[in-house]
Amino acid sequence: MNRRSLILSIALVPALLGAPAALAQDERISLSELSRYFNSFEVAEAEFTQVNPDESISTGQLMIHRPGRVRFEYDPPEENLVLASGGSVNIFDARSNQGPTVYPLRRTPLNLILAEEVDLSRERMVVDHRAEGPTTIVVAQDPENPDYGTIELVFSADPIELRQWIVTDDMGRETTVILGDLELGGSLSSTLFSVDIEMQRRGLRSGQ
Repeated sequence: MNRRSLILSIALVPALLGAPAALAQDERISLSELSRYFNSFEVAEAEFTQVNPDESISTGQLMIHRPGRVRFEYDPPEENLVLASGGSVNIFDARSNQGPTVYPLRRTPLNLILAEEVDLSRERMVVDHRAEGPTTIVVAQDPENPDYGTIELVFSADPIELRQWIVTDDMGRETTVILGDLELGGSLSSTLFSVDIEMQRRGLRSGQ
């Protein structure tokens, strides 16, 4: 079994165990239904397992606050953090006494599902849409900037639920995030997505 098959197996065991018979016949969920799924919530939380480009494994807690905000808290001993807010992705390295490495959110495929209004039916956004047994897989890109990379989204159904994604960046590197049960709704404090507050918590100063 190759690495990609192993990742899918880990992510989809819960979905396969509970799959209704109808979905076993390769029925894909429509793009309009998947868009409505994303647009139905602002807040979501889940535990995650991440397979990094070097094939190392990380775990942690994911917090999403659409539009445009996400927080990946990594479990010890890493204690790293990825924080998207204000149009930027900020990567905090726990081993560094410097401020975060910063990238524009719009240059990452994750921006597609953090948009205020997700519309997977936009022309040239979806480059692959298929069913694999009881799951639906969608590969999406920025229609105006396909060179930014792609995000492959894997969904179970009945009810629709995002189970994992694979981000391929502009260098061709793959990062896979496998989600636990995604809890939708509730509230998250805005301080969780504040870069300044995170820098203060880590004892960092702007300009370091």
